[in-house]
Amino acid sequence: MAFSWPVRVYWEDTDAGGVVYYANYLKFMERARSEWLRARGFEQDVLRDVHNIMFVVRRVEVDYLAPARFNDALDVSVSPARVGGASLVVEQTVSRDVTPLIVARVTAVCVDAVRFKPVKIPAFILQTLETAP
Repeated sequence: MAFSWPVRVYWEDTDAGGVVYYANYLKFMERARSEWLRARGFEQDVLRDVHNIMFVVRRVEVDYLAPARFNDALDVSVSPARVGGASLVVEQTVSRDVTPLIVARVTAVCVDAVRFKPVKIPAFILQTLETAP
């Protein structure tokens, strides 16, 4: 079962037509990934400040299937698809009720927080991510 995070669409999320502006879905998905990590016990500021690592997005593939509109209650899911040595791929869906509006595949890379060079995902994180939905 995928991790799920609720999002409400506000005026600031919409364009002149009252539809969610396409780039704002990326923000919704980022929030859900942050909460997914938090739910697994990983605060991103602690990962940066204590463990000297950060997860940065390298690639996003998005299919826009249907629009979301002002005041919609959305559900943003996160499901790990592949965990590698230094990278992590998650599949994300933004849905209204049970209708998928957006499906995406996001690749994030673990980097050294100072040099921004790829590093291996620490074992304590891998153990949790490999067993978590």
